Amino acid sequence: MLGVDDFAIRRGQSYSTILIDMDSHKPVDVLPGRESGTLAAWLREHPGVKIVCRDRAGAYAEGIRDGAPDAIQVADRFHLWKNVCEAAGKTVAAHHHCLRAAAAAQAGPATPEPAALVTAAEPVAPPERPCRLAERTRDRYTQVQECLARGLSRAAAARELNLDIQTVRRFANASCAEELLGKAEHRSTKLDPFIDLVNQRWNEGVTNAEAITAELRTLGFKGDAQAVRRYLRPFRLPGTSRSHPDPHRRKPAPTGPAVPKPRAISKALLTHPDHLSEDDALIVKNATAGCAHLERLQQHVRSFAKIMAQRRGQELPAWLEAAEADDLPELRSLAAGMRRDLPAIINGLTLEHNSGAVEGNVTRVKRLKRDGYGRASFDLLRAQILLAA
Repeated sequence: MLGVDDFAIRRGQSYSTILIDMDSHKPVDVLPGRESGTLAAWLREHPGVKIVCRDRAGAYAEGIRDGAPDAIQVADRFHLWKNVCEAAGKTVAAHHHCLRAAAAAQAGPATPEPAALVTAAEPVAPPERPCRLAERTRDRYTQVQECLARGLSRAAAARELNLDIQTVRRFANASCAEELLGKAEHRSTKLDPFIDLVNQRWNEGVTNAEAITAELRTLGFKGDAQAVRRYLRPFRLPGTSRSHPDPHRRKPAPTGPAVPKPRAISKALLTHPDHLSEDDALIVKNATAGCAHLERLQQHVRSFAKIMAQRRGQELPAWLEAAEADDLPELRSLAAGMRRDLPAIINGLTLEHNSGAVEGNVTRVKRLKRDGYGRASFDLLRAQILLAA
């Protein structure tokens, strides 16, 4: 029984392959590169491998088919669950606007205090200045899609736009710019746990950011007044001094509880129901009630978790059919990728084998690399890996 994984000699540029004896958990060889042909040649020279544990890498799957066609391939469960978590996170980000709209509709229009009313003769607030990060994200998405529409490859688009290839891939794989903005516009901040209190103080007439920050610090807030000031800026009406804002020229802050950030919702949806805290259980309840897509996402995630935890791999085809029939693009994309590697994934969700010992050895290799930084060639590093086990 063999375990296969790659590790970086120089991240993003050169990689090698480590082979682990899954019975003794010790490395048996280190191969240059991570191409399918290299692994296939090694397997032909070392016949007798019956089971191979690996991640989702297509090159390794092809190499095992060519070099040991009778071997049973086992896709690691950790990487499968990681893929599900990534798809769930993207789905939550794409539908976060549904929760914000539902929360706004439930709260209804806020009634400002009499002192906050603005007469018709006063200047109307200008359109809110768009977020620079959101603007840049939309512009880059448009540029990448235009390059691809002209027939350029992703590498050529990266060169033309002077972007990293990974950035181009992320923009190319996105179905729309809003999918990318789910993270760009709703990143977690240190102020998030205190938003409800900030809104309450603002509506009570406390409009000084420094005063609000001082109160928050007594409750454990680690940020600065600029974060509070930045959050309150949309509620101030124009026409007053920036250094001494008029407390009477303001709009009311939201009175309902703040909608959790996509990352918090994803974490709650991906947590076992028995392990949810009261706050996380409320997040799940509100998210699934506010968006039908997230309710169906929760059902798919929990079904897959049961298949994985109870090793009922024979039920995976039915799960894939349900995911493909639903209106969730990220899950459909995940299902399409799983179908290309279906036998190995079913084995990973059925058999007891996994790649834990391989990942542990990769961690040990990283330490050996640091010890030999600037001196270790591939031959020396290979010898260290094999002899230090």
